[in-house]
Amino acid sequence: MPTDLTFREMNLRIFRREPVPHVFFQPRLAPWYDWQGRFGSLPDEYADVGLTAFYDRLKMSMRYLHYYTGVSDPVVRAVSPEVKVHECFTDTEGTRAYETPWGDLVEHHRFTVDATWRQVGFPVRSCDDLRALRWLFERISYSFSAEHFEQGSQFLGDRGEPQFWVPKSPYQALAQQWMKLEDLVYALADFPAEVEATMAVIDESYDQLYEQIIGSGQVKIINFGENIHDQLFSPRYFERYLVPFFEKRSGQLREAGIFTHVHIDGYFRSLLPYLDHLPFDGYEALTPLPQGDVSLEDLREHIGDKVLLDGIPAVMFLPTYSREDLMETVERVVALFHPRLVLGVSDEVPQAAPAPEAIERLRMISDWCRLDPPAV
Repeated sequence: MPTDLTFREMNLRIFRREPVPHVFFQPRLAPWYDWQGRFGSLPDEYADVGLTAFYDRLKMSMRYLHYYTGVSDPVVRAVSPEVKVHECFTDTEGTRAYETPWGDLVEHHRFTVDATWRQVGFPVRSCDDLRALRWLFERISYSFSAEHFEQGSQFLGDRGEPQFWVPKSPYQALAQQWMKLEDLVYALADFPAEVEATMAVIDESYDQLYEQIIGSGQVKIINFGENIHDQLFSPRYFERYLVPFFEKRSGQLREAGIFTHVHIDGYFRSLLPYLDHLPFDGYEALTPLPQGDVSLEDLREHIGDKVLLDGIPAVMFLPTYSREDLMETVERVVALFHPRLVLGVSDEVPQAAPAPEAIERLRMISDWCRLDPPAV
């Protein structure tokens, strides 16, 4: 086995089930770095170095090419000129309205204390709103930008295999982006045919995107950014609405030789029986105790030979837990999952984690992971 592999080469070897020279550390911390920089909390030596140089100094791998990097998303959404869109934003609040023959669909946004925009009001509540959303999605297209991907690939360089995520499954798009979960649950009870027809139109809007990703020949690993946790659905809904989508879309990518992983965070105990059988090569986040509701040992028992991405509970970067607590957890994760492991934080370093201590903890993990031979 080569011992001078780049992080990019190591990243792909893990998914190919090939050996790597040491534990591979790829923490997601771009939002943390952005937040600390925005509020002037970074130590002087890191304040102006930039994200990639920060990763380089701590000898860590990067995962996503477009997330808080300034690089455009390779997934491009376009709305037909036929759709009239009206926006009204102040410094603190905003609305975006889509005109449709069934009435306007209006999103409400708010600028938070963390200096970022959050959606706080969802446009779909009634049966007519679902018809309006179908009309809208029939005029929305998703495409893959090879140019954006190449820019991101150059930005990451050898720091990791460049990755991005595809749009959410139709169920998750409704539950997280277009409707309050409560309204979706009632809609599925009161007019399921309308909801299912809307899901079908959302799915169809992705056809071109998947064809272009596969046809590009550029992409090697893709994430399904579902943000799944088991309060969002019953097992029956998971089997009926999410699993078929995963089998269809992940299946398309895997048949083309593209590795896939899915983002599952929060509580997920009810999903344990599914993990060994879902059509993904790996799982991202899967937040364990004491932050989630599943032990590392239970997780090891249920994911089979799939890759675990992350594994370190994010709370371990808060002052509540000592450095010794953190390193004990790191060693347990590695002992249980290496070499089918992309070690990271489940799911990100918390934005409020104090910078000097968080940096030291990242450095400790990075140094430990590169011990020769691996400390496992």
